[in-house]
Amino acid sequence: QVQLVESGGGLVQPGGSLRLSCTASGISLTTHTIGWFRQAPGKERGGVSCISTLSTNTGYTDSVEGRFTISRDYAKNTVYLQMNALNPEDTGVYYCAADPGPTNYCPIVESHYSIWAQGTQVTVSS
Repeated sequence: QVQLVESGGGLVQPGGSLRLSCTASGISLTTHTIGWFRQAPGKERGGVSCISTLSTNTGYTDSVEGRFTISRDYAKNTVYLQMNALNPEDTGVYYCAADPGPTNYCPIVESHYSIWAQGTQVTVSS
């Protein structure tokens, strides 16, 4: 069974940090582009970050550039999203997604991804 399982969400104070994990089963991360997306309350889901199959390329939406870092642990078949300097605008449900991809391909486009995790809630509040 192909599955992406997320963990690491929760409540954090403004300025704090959180690391989300996305662990894949049934697929190899070496052959899949991974994206992170989020949906704030009452808003449409939007892109956050992406990482290419061999981690040669990464991408970030402007609002998280310099604060978030995407990375892979291939031994654990896991992708991480390290989130620093969090603010209330980062609140939302975060989703990781995967799609078979060529080397260096890294789109932060929701329609590109065919495999989706269930989402994990991130709340930034004092």
